[in-house]
Amino acid sequence: MVKEYLTVEEIVGPIVLVSGVEGVKYEELVELELPGNEVRRGRVLEVNRDKAMVQLFEGATGLSVKSCRVRFLGKGIELGVSPEILGRVFDGLGRPIDDSPNVLPEKRLSISGNPLNPYSRNYPSEFIQTGISAIDGLNTLVRGQKLPIFSGFGLPHSELAAQIARQATVRGKGEQFSVVFAAMGITFEEAQFFINDFQRTGAIDRAVLYINLADDPAIERTATPRMALTAAEYLAFDLGMHVLVILTDMTNYCEALREISAARKEVPGRRGYPGYMYTDLASIYERAGRVKGKSGSVTQIPVLSMPEDDRTHPIPDLTGYITEGQIVLDRALHRKGIYPPINVLPSLSRLRDKGIGKEKTRKDHADWSNQLFAGYARGREAQELAVILGEASLSETDRAFLKFSNEFDKKFVQQGKEENRTIEETLQIGWDLLKILPRDQLKRIRPEYLDEFLGKEEEQP
Repeated sequence: MVKEYLTVEEIVGPIVLVSGVEGVKYEELVELELPGNEVRRGRVLEVNRDKAMVQLFEGATGLSVKSCRVRFLGKGIELGVSPEILGRVFDGLGRPIDDSPNVLPEKRLSISGNPLNPYSRNYPSEFIQTGISAIDGLNTLVRGQKLPIFSGFGLPHSELAAQIARQATVRGKGEQFSVVFAAMGITFEEAQFFINDFQRTGAIDRAVLYINLADDPAIERTATPRMALTAAEYLAFDLGMHVLVILTDMTNYCEALREISAARKEVPGRRGYPGYMYTDLASIYERAGRVKGKSGSVTQIPVLSMPEDDRTHPIPDLTGYITEGQIVLDRALHRKGIYPPINVLPSLSRLRDKGIGKEKTRKDHADWSNQLFAGYARGREAQELAVILGEASLSETDRAFLKFSNEFDKKFVQQGKEENRTIEETLQIGWDLLKILPRDQLKRIRPEYLDEFLGKEEEQP
């Protein structure tokens, strides 16, 4: 039942305080009617006895304490869904911005979602090919996983996110795959880049885009990832698709949380962020996964910009506790002109070993990746020694590892923005690089794999 009130007590910025309310619930949708019949929408942020605090999606300009009529609609924000959402571009609240008609919904779903019973979850175990060697080979993305990208301001995370969205696929026959892309707090130019990139490559046909611009209200920004995940859950669990959700930039989302928290005059936590930010982020990240008895899945790649490239900042720090690893973009690699500038050493996919191996990628993948990690780490150590002592002071073996690490950055990590490598191509590049190292140093690979993929030892020059 819709209840209407004329008891607005106070308006401070986008916050409206309404008194004398009954039966109002947290996150309930609100309409505010101005004298000229203009209607603005908002959401209940807090209820305390007979007072409700409402934050407006639009600005408060023109609102009057005496003449504003407030209606509580008795429901939260909902998203209308149907198969027609594929190929469409919406704003942060699910309204079309692609000059196409409104979607005729099959059903309307609350964007808050329903938490999955842990018992009903299936363990992530299937490989998703992104076409990017540093991810597929060493930090493998697995269906149902949440694997964030830790970036810095000015690094090409937007280009990387768009490339993953274009190229990602589940290997196998007859697998329906789609991408839900949510951008929060981005500029108009960035929004056009993403939209044009999807349209240019044809990826838009299997994608749904939710775009929240930098000048859109903060409260809309907090709804955008939930809009995207609601659409993803519908595609995955109702239509049986494998859905990859890319959320960029979670830093802008957290800044919106901080802005709303300050407007509510809450006691701030670390660096001014609200103390409940961990719980709030968990309510987003934990909507990834697979469900027993359903063929679809939701896989997440949140992208976040680390202020001052600081991995101890609250946003990447809390994200790391909730998610299953991270892909770290490195400014030093970016300065060398390497794209994508993924530093494989601090990067990690905790579910990698569940998604690789025989009948998933290839039987040699696990040993191969362990050897590449070890070789690259030793090569970086040799690089530091060469800076201090000079390359001439290195042993022949150390010089081989130094050469290996340099070639690894140039040939394995670096690839074109339109280059889509299969896992077989990625594995072959790695084996070619391992030929640089002495055979007796390849201690992490089983001898039978060395014989099969490098040739028998006596055949080596």
